[in-house]
Amino acid sequence: MSLFQLADASVIDLPLSIWGLVALGYLLGSVPFGLLIVKWIKGIDLRTFGSGNIGATNAMRACGRGWGYVVFALDFLKGFGPVLACIWLIERPDYRLLAQVLVGTAAVLGHCYSIYLRFGGGKGVATGCGAIVAIAPVTFLWGGIAWVIVRGLTGWSGLASILMGVTFPLAVWIDGGPKPLLVGAWMLCFLIVIRHRSNIRRMWNGTEPRAGEKHSERPKDSPTARQHG
Repeated sequence: MSLFQLADASVIDLPLSIWGLVALGYLLGSVPFGLLIVKWIKGIDLRTFGSGNIGATNAMRACGRGWGYVVFALDFLKGFGPVLACIWLIERPDYRLLAQVLVGTAAVLGHCYSIYLRFGGGKGVATGCGAIVAIAPVTFLWGGIAWVIVRGLTGWSGLASILMGVTFPLAVWIDGGPKPLLVGAWMLCFLIVIRHRSNIRRMWNGTEPRAGEKHSERPKDSPTARQHG
């Protein structure tokens, strides 16, 4: 099996229509719902507020718990919707799973490296969870259990997200899941870890806030120079 042969169908043999879905997945994933909603509700640029992140946690700080949940749901749907749509839009079973993995990965990449934010963006957790739920709900369940346990024991949402990301490929591997799903889960894990670099540094330095604590780190002056999430 070649590098590009992840399933019964090869990546390089996929029709242009599927690559079009991948591109649409990226463009949808790039929409910064947190930034847009908080700007609309409060007139605040999330990149200059709190942690400087554009995800649900910082949106919750700016607009309250309810709007934070709205942001999480919309970011989740960016991954869930396009991947689920592949079931109805792709007729060939040998293309379907591979296309779902590619579209889901594209949506997460869009969230993390948004074309609308000069390739800045979020940390990929909510969008990645949406993609995983659409493909393999049981895998998400194991990751969710890991998140709840780690968050409960440490109070660190960042560490919980990282270990949830690590749990995804391990759960697929233990379950003997298909190769495209395993590769996609490892890519999601890699993205989540990379996008949580600042959290890892703060945990190492003992400055990472725990649940209920205020974020003491102020964002840098240049929004485009930061990692958002």
